[in-house]
Amino acid sequence: MASILSLFPLLILHTLLLAPTKTYSQTDPILTYCAGDTNYTVPSTFSANLDLLLFNLTSSPHDAGYFSNTTVGAASSAPAYGLAQCRPDISASDCSTCLNLSASAATTRCHLRKSAAIRFDYCILHYSDQSFFGRPVDDQLRTIYNNYNASDPTGFYRQIRDLMDEISSQAAERESKFGVGMANFSQYENIYAMAQCTRDLSETDCSTCLDKAAGCLPICCYGHIGAQALKVSCTVRFETYPFFAQSFIPPPPPGSSSSRNSGNGTDTTGDGKSNNTTKVVLIVAISVVAVLMVLFAICICLRRRKVFRKELLIDGDEEEFRSSESLLFDLGALRAATNNFSDANKLGEGGFGLVYKGTLLDGREIAVKRLLGSSAQGLVELRNELVLVAKLQHRNLVKLLGCCIEEQERLLVYEYLPNSSLDKFLYDPIGRQQLDWGSRYKIIEGMGRGLLYLHEDSRLRIIHRDLKAGNILLDGDMNPKISDFGLAKLFGRDETHGNTSRIAGTYGYMAPEYALHGHFSTKSDVFSYGVLVLEIVTGRRNSGFKGSGNSLDLLGYVWQHWTEGMATQVIDQILGNQYEAREVLRCIHIGLLCVQEEPAERPSMASVILMLSSSSVTVPPPSPPAFLMSSGTGTVRTSLSGGGSSSGSTTREPRTGKSKLVSLNDVSITEMEPR
Repeated sequence: MASILSLFPLLILHTLLLAPTKTYSQTDPILTYCAGDTNYTVPSTFSANLDLLLFNLTSSPHDAGYFSNTTVGAASSAPAYGLAQCRPDISASDCSTCLNLSASAATTRCHLRKSAAIRFDYCILHYSDQSFFGRPVDDQLRTIYNNYNASDPTGFYRQIRDLMDEISSQAAERESKFGVGMANFSQYENIYAMAQCTRDLSETDCSTCLDKAAGCLPICCYGHIGAQALKVSCTVRFETYPFFAQSFIPPPPPGSSSSRNSGNGTDTTGDGKSNNTTKVVLIVAISVVAVLMVLFAICICLRRRKVFRKELLIDGDEEEFRSSESLLFDLGALRAATNNFSDANKLGEGGFGLVYKGTLLDGREIAVKRLLGSSAQGLVELRNELVLVAKLQHRNLVKLLGCCIEEQERLLVYEYLPNSSLDKFLYDPIGRQQLDWGSRYKIIEGMGRGLLYLHEDSRLRIIHRDLKAGNILLDGDMNPKISDFGLAKLFGRDETHGNTSRIAGTYGYMAPEYALHGHFSTKSDVFSYGVLVLEIVTGRRNSGFKGSGNSLDLLGYVWQHWTEGMATQVIDQILGNQYEAREVLRCIHIGLLCVQEEPAERPSMASVILMLSSSSVTVPPPSPPAFLMSSGTGTVRTSLSGGGSSSGSTTREPRTGKSKLVSLNDVSITEMEPR
């Protein structure tokens, strides 16, 4: 007891040091955004409208979660548009104080500017001479971080990523656009996190904004025990102390113990005739039948799991089996859902087999991938997807619901995505018209975030090895989800590259070091990502592309125009002028960086996301890409020299063994002997 009492002074000191301060009372805001090309004058119509707007926004009743967006002035008389919002976990008086500070800071720090935004910890105030409601502000991302480092930076960051994904989804879905959460990092340390958007944003725009903010944290603030990433439209923050009202943390799911204690031991038969012989016999008979049915069901289940174990546990990994066997689907249910795999329900076909749309009895729509025949390779790919995808959870990865191995069927069950795959839009002249630049940029960014999760943020480093337009699925809002992990390779956290004598993937997307020598790494996926970026920008297929004669593929075609200062000529003409030129050119620049010949010169996916998220990040100049083409005697590897010329160094590698000449058509390669 005395030893416990002796710890009290330390505990009190620890509490005082970590207690959050009321940062709304500080004179300096955490974000200041001054915009507008011209200043307004005083007196003027806009000046009068702005004064009235600020009065309305700061003097209205401020209840918990106060939010107001309003306009003062007619459209023809210099209107002022304004938004004010407080965090829902603060009091009305704190909200009022914070907004008054914001109004004062805006007019002082952004003197006479027609557009300004001020963010304190507790509130944000934004006004402009142009309507901005419902549109995220495209401002520069800002970061603040704590100088102290975590004892285990890798584990600490992984915990933050999981927590940020969870609360960002909550914030995007809620009307308050506010989400908080807490996770235990160690016995003595918790992590508290917050995500918030302005309430005028849609769920999709809020989610996109939070992804950009959270995606910056591993670059700027890796290992720090506290950090905040801010934009005008959203913010994310984490600390090792509670900086928000803990009553807002969602309660854990209720346990089942309460329901087990609800009985009171009272006889409910009511008439006291429970000793009646007929009733006893009936109860015994029902019990016996029930027990027999349960035993029968257990036998069926064990038989199914025995088959599952025999066919899937190729390398005897019992731990992976135990984590996956709970995902079993009943074959009869899947046959009923897909109308017995009818052609009318067929969604597509690939090297693995056919994919069907189905609807389960509970109304859920699913996509069922069906292995054709008894291919051993297909079985390995099925197991690979089951073990990998079941453990991966990210908004830009397709969700695996389960599998089925019964009779001669081997099936994988996924979430159904109504817009099919990217290639159905990108390579179709009519479908491509539905891809405006906003959708294309969202796909480019979403693919990058999915790859970053595979390479850095999941429990193991995963190389996809078959990233292409056909493996990018699109949901109803055109959000991309990476699919098809049948060829993926699993690395330990300390592994960086590997070699294989079985070259598998799709020509045209393969990195040259992988296609020619079997060397693969995260930079192999970066190369494939770069090809996809250039395809999305140009609206052209890389494989089989004829750009300038027969010597250049799409990469050479883009490089030639880039070096000649005519990069805008490669942009898909279907877009017309409906795009932000600086943003498109930045994507072309990043795409060329990703397809450089030397793997070491290609950026990591973390760097790619940072370059996409922040226009202030300097993008280094790219070196010439490599491209592959076929000839009558072997595979030719060509490096493009500067100035767009294709007269650079060329090496011809002889074919040996069983290797076959592979053209640049969109061909899936399943096996190729090493050179």
